[in-house]
Amino acid sequence: MEEFLGKSEIRRATREVPPAHYIFSIESFSLLVATGVEKYESHAFDVQDYKWRLSLYPNGNKKSNGEGFISLYLQIEDTQNFPRTWEVNVNFRFFILDQIRDKYLTIEESDGVVKRFYQMKTEWGIAQLLSLDHFNKASNGYLVGDCCTFGVEVFVIEQTGKLERLSMMKPPPNNTITFQLQNYSKSLADSYTSGVQTIGDSKWELIVYPRGIGIAKYYALSVFLSLVEAHNLPPKGKVYAQYKFRVKDRLNYTNTKEIIDSAWFTASASRYGDRYFIPLWDLQDRSKGYLVNDTLRVEADIIVVSNVKLFL
Repeated sequence: MEEFLGKSEIRRATREVPPAHYIFSIESFSLLVATGVEKYESHAFDVQDYKWRLSLYPNGNKKSNGEGFISLYLQIEDTQNFPRTWEVNVNFRFFILDQIRDKYLTIEESDGVVKRFYQMKTEWGIAQLLSLDHFNKASNGYLVGDCCTFGVEVFVIEQTGKLERLSMMKPPPNNTITFQLQNYSKSLADSYTSGVQTIGDSKWELIVYPRGIGIAKYYALSVFLSLVEAHNLPPKGKVYAQYKFRVKDRLNYTNTKEIIDSAWFTASASRYGDRYFIPLWDLQDRSKGYLVNDTLRVEADIIVVSNVKLFL
């Protein structure tokens, strides 16, 4: 099947053989979309001595007339040490797995144009890869059980056996972190940290400021969720978490304080939270039930978390 898309003619066909160079599988696609992420970049992968990356727009690249479509691009990476006049000429095709028929839809420019990657053009792709209406219809086989698989071949078809799997877990097991501070009224430190807990594939901890931090100091209880090993993330790596902070009313059971928020955690932004979680006058009001026997207890539930597994 062929169609004209702007100035390019797009060819779509099916085959049984999987992509030779990279497969990108997503579990809980709707949860990925719900995060509001405009673009998700895969881990880098090697083909013919170059590093590449897939760039997926789950709601379409609106800047390139991709609204209402899945948009998919191929990027070349690690070019900073290339010669000043470098160029890499590439012919590639994208794939989407039809899970019902166990075949791959292949999508490429039918004229076989070789794309020139160079300093001013490090990304090529298709803004209107597949309409969202067609993609979301389960009977078409592309999104089944909220899971989907994309792929790409670059240059010669040659199996590398590399797979990246992004999964959105809801809820992950053992997803509650509990922090307890005894003798609250006598506590002197600015902050306290819970024990480290593994949730999903990541290690997390709570950081609690009993009397606030920054502009909230001496005004409110401040609470933050921290990705402990964020410094070990690969370049452009990130972990998504939807989380709930909670301080229970342990006397009346009517004043329990909860908030829900979410964020993509990275090496440079490894903690998120609320500076103004509970005003101190409420927290220290013993009738509210937040402090019982001078003990503060803070809980965090991780409701949704992203996991990435690499099979090399």
